[in-house]
Amino acid sequence: MEGLSIREVTQENWRAALRLAVHPEQQRFIADHVPIAAIALAKAYIRPAGLVWVPYAFYRDTEMIGFTELAYEPDSKDNYWIFHFFIDHHYQGQGYGKKGLELFLQYIKDHYPECQALQLTVHPENHRAQHLYTGAGFRPTDKVLDGEPVYTLALRSTDTFRADFMNLSQSIPIAPHSPLLDG
Repeated sequence: MEGLSIREVTQENWRAALRLAVHPEQQRFIADHVPIAAIALAKAYIRPAGLVWVPYAFYRDTEMIGFTELAYEPDSKDNYWIFHFFIDHHYQGQGYGKKGLELFLQYIKDHYPECQALQLTVHPENHRAQHLYTGAGFRPTDKVLDGEPVYTLALRSTDTFRADFMNLSQSIPIAPHSPLLDG
């Protein structure tokens, strides 16, 4: 699985994203229309629900093999969503789904540090995806969006943030009568 990476879909690689596809029987699990990336790219332009939509592609070395999209509300800590996650049908069954999800979760942690919770929906009949997501720590909620159950993953709790802040603040020398302490 060496060489797996993630890149934002841009004007340089969007056409390659349009060529990605799942097996026909999987299509209903990912999007209502094909190509799947066309729907995702339209959402990045239209911005449904006022969210920012950012499409990403998974690469094995230099070859695009999968796709996903992050949707989020700016300045939010918990309104982050994964949509349209899939591996092209030519590369399924080789562990790229699990590795790609792990890579994307780490990417979100690294590039969106304010994100404390991440959501996604899973088609009720897509048992393989349910297994993949629960294996990564996602848990079903009592919510439903567009007929699909919502799953959530806590990425960073307030307590963890507070502990990190306290560790950082203890390493910064502050004079006894600093305005930071007297406020």
